[in-house]
Amino acid sequence: MKKILVLATGGTIASTQHQEGLAPGLTIDQLAHYFHHNRDTSVDFQVLMNKDSTNMQPEDWLAMARVITKKQSRYDSFIITHGTDTMAFTASGLSYLLHDVPKTIVMTGSQVPVSFKRTDAKKNIKDALTFAQKADIPGVFIVFDGKVIQGTRAVKMRTKSYDAFESVNYPYVATIHEKDVQIHVRQEPAKPVFKPHLGICPDVFLLKVFPGLSPQFFDYLRDHTRGLIIESFGNGGLPFEKRNLVSGVEKLVRKGIPVIITTQCLEEGQDMNLYEVGKRVADAGGITAGDMNTEAIVAKLMWILSQTPDLATIKKMIQTPLAHDLDYI
Repeated sequence: MKKILVLATGGTIASTQHQEGLAPGLTIDQLAHYFHHNRDTSVDFQVLMNKDSTNMQPEDWLAMARVITKKQSRYDSFIITHGTDTMAFTASGLSYLLHDVPKTIVMTGSQVPVSFKRTDAKKNIKDALTFAQKADIPGVFIVFDGKVIQGTRAVKMRTKSYDAFESVNYPYVATIHEKDVQIHVRQEPAKPVFKPHLGICPDVFLLKVFPGLSPQFFDYLRDHTRGLIIESFGNGGLPFEKRNLVSGVEKLVRKGIPVIITTQCLEEGQDMNLYEVGKRVADAGGITAGDMNTEAIVAKLMWILSQTPDLATIKKMIQTPLAHDLDYI
């Protein structure tokens, strides 16, 4: 018999109407009512937290990872019900915290509460159960609107439509039609040894560059962060005329603070050596993140910083593909 553990964390899927608006309110028994499974499957339920995912923190990723690590020998797969707003961050965080986990970990949620008459939650629950029962693929995945997305490649694109998430720079792992799972990406088998590093350092800062940004902002960051992620223009360029942001990168790197460079463009990644404005950033010590998405970079840098402060090691770990997060294209 296939054994599945459902971990409830709150989110829209479990929300009810309150005086201040929608907020998680369903009991675990009420949520469990919507999980219809086959007789050859055993499904257990556990409440981990009851949060709007806007309130989800990296420490909550650790709580989920610890439960799965502790119980992974007792269950074949796990389903996490979660709010959509930060689901991609959590999926990325778990992908690193639980990399090489020999189990299928499925995250799902909904745009409309499950108790509402017109809701996408029932379909997403059914699809998550189908994937957890049949796929037998190790790793962390988001199942939403009939699509299966690698945990490190999901981005929330829409606030209302049922197809809230897309897989960026990576194919959909699978699609689900009724109870049929069609696998599109060949997955590697689970590693024989599972030794997770359950650590997170949340002292990072995410900066979106815009015309007019003052280089003086980097002086503040130099004393208030252990790692910086910059969403740059295009292929990784930063301005160096008039308001010289490249000098700000150089100051941080000299202090031993890693500066990870990504792009504001969602698709196709970056090539920092293509233009002078990018090469100057690379020469200043900026670390290119290739075609990783921002959610994955944030989680990966937090996870790496909990292990080492060494810049060379951080660069190597950021640029080493893990959980299919990097340079597919």
